Amino acid sequence: MLLHIPGILDPSRLAHVRAELDRAEWTDGKETVGEFGARVKHNLQLPEASAVRQRLGAIVLDALAAHPLYHAAALPLRTLHPRFNRYEGGGHYGFHVDGAVMALPGGTQMRSDVSCTLFLAEPDEYDGGELVISDTYGEHEVKLPAGDLILYPSSSLHRVAPVTRGARIAAFFWVQSLVREDRHRLQLFELDASIQSLSRSGADPAAVLRLTGVYHNLLREWSGT
Repeated sequence: MLLHIPGILDPSRLAHVRAELDRAEWTDGKETVGEFGARVKHNLQLPEASAVRQRLGAIVLDALAAHPLYHAAALPLRTLHPRFNRYEGGGHYGFHVDGAVMALPGGTQMRSDVSCTLFLAEPDEYDGGELVISDTYGEHEVKLPAGDLILYPSSSLHRVAPVTRGARIAAFFWVQSLVREDRHRLQLFELDASIQSLSRSGADPAAVLRLTGVYHNLLREWSGT
């Protein structure tokens, strides 16, 4: 499932995050990838131990927690604390697939099911920098307004096009979903959206209740770690 989720950060939170990032100290993005990723990754990131990363990541997580569309799509079980990157001066990231297992604090690990990029710069602030996601239907170029998020399967082949003017700034993170299979998450998302729409339209409550039961029974069947 490739899904655009608007308005994760409201203007006030977005302005605060950008102000902190504009005065932050950045490091080479190669520090957080393996050998293959380092060959194709050319960007800057906040250092892993940065206090700024911790503060701003917490803001992003709080905003996600209050966003029902994000929860319906991702069905999050575990989330890696958000990272922040910056592309400028030709910076880019060649085609790659995200790692299947991510390290969490305390020596635990999580599976990456869902990848998320939260755009923090407006599209007219920079040229290039599109997130290009390749799937069976071709390549999809994504460049969203600041505060909006793109959600897609972590198994996807993807890249970031070179930035030729300005700076592309974003937060990114991974989610281990309650539901491992992308096709199952899509079916649950569409079923949930249909239930919400029927409820708003005043449909037969008994029918809505039966559909709600189907949703939860499927979630119960497909969920697991």
